[in-house]
This record gives sequence, C-alpha cells and structure tokens, in this order.
Amino acid sequence: MTGQEHFLNIHLEFSDWLALLLHYMMLSLLSVGGAISTLPDMHRYLVERQHWLTDAQFNASVAIAQAAPGPNVLFIALMGWNIGMNCGSAWLGLLGVLVTMTGILLPSTTLTYLAASWGHRNRDLLVVRSFKLGMAPVVIGLLVSTGWIMAAAHQNLRSDWPLWLITAISALVVWHTRLHLLWLLGAGALAGILGWI
Repeated sequence: MTGQEHFLNIHLEFSDWLALLLHYMMLSLLSVGGAISTLPDMHRYLVERQHWLTDAQFNASVAIAQAAPGPNVLFIALMGWNIGMNCGSAWLGLLGVLVTMTGILLPSTTLTYLAASWGHRNRDLLVVRSFKLGMAPVVIGLLVSTGWIMAAAHQNLRSDWPLWLITAISALVVWHTRLHLLWLLGAGALAGILGWI
C-alpha cells in the first residue's frame, strides 16, 4: 500500500479502539501455537464484522510479515497500522500498532511466564504431562483453519491455478525434504518477479 487511495475511509471512536484492544487480548489467550493460529477470527472480526480492513490489506499484512525476517507476529502490527491508516493518519497507524501489539502480547506473555514457571516446578505431575499431550490436536486444528482462510482468497481456479500449484509443490517439498524454508521463499519471490504467479 503506497498511496492514500488504497486505504479505506473509516472513523474509530475511543470505544472502538478499546474494543480492538480487548478483542486482541482475548485472542492472545487463544493463540496456542502462536498468533497466526487465531488468524481466522482476526479475519472475521476485522474484515467481515467491523469492515476496518479489506481482504487485500488483511492478506498483505500476513504475507509481508511472513516474508520479512523477524518474528511472524509482525502481521499483527501491520494490521494495526492499516486500521490506523484507514482512519486517515500515520499517527493513528502508530496507535493501531500499539493497540494490537499490546493486546496480543500482554496477556499471553504474562500467562506464559506464570504457567511456564509453575509447569517447570511441577513437570512430573500427570496433569502437566496430560495438558501438553492434549494441546497438540488443538494447535493442529487452529493451524489448519488458518490455512483454509488464507486459501479462500484464491477461489477462481481458472486464474489462480499457479498459486495452488506452487502451494502443493511447496507442501510436498517441506514434507519430503529438509530444504530450508528460505529457499522456498526465494523460489516464490522469483516466480513472482518472472510473472508466473
């Protein structure tokens, strides 16, 4: 998004910013497996319910953060930035970053610290071992639903078949080889530069 013409024209009141903060605080406590696992609910809330982001802004926020070096939670900051920019100001963009990042980091960080301290002290208890085993299917389910939401943006098989093909090839390469993911990102970038996707 380089120009103002790509942004929505929305207005958020204090209560909207507070609702955004509280929603992200709730998602923070659900983000078992990382913030990316709550992507479907973020899409539902920000794009479908509140109309604070477009589908393109939402998907671009995720794609840019995933391609950039550093923690993948940066997509949360980009979503906050885009919400603020949709309000018409870089200052509100910074406010969006602050609200979304505080919301997603504060509860889970606090809970993780407290739970990890307790779990480490009591790691031999049956309840601690059972909890760890029971969370695996939940994390897998959240990640599958995230992939489903991301794939739903490309439903026109006539024009989007190259994206589906590269996704299938990438999945097979990851599954059957030990090739570093940066090589796949580089191959995807090259395919984009050459206009294949």
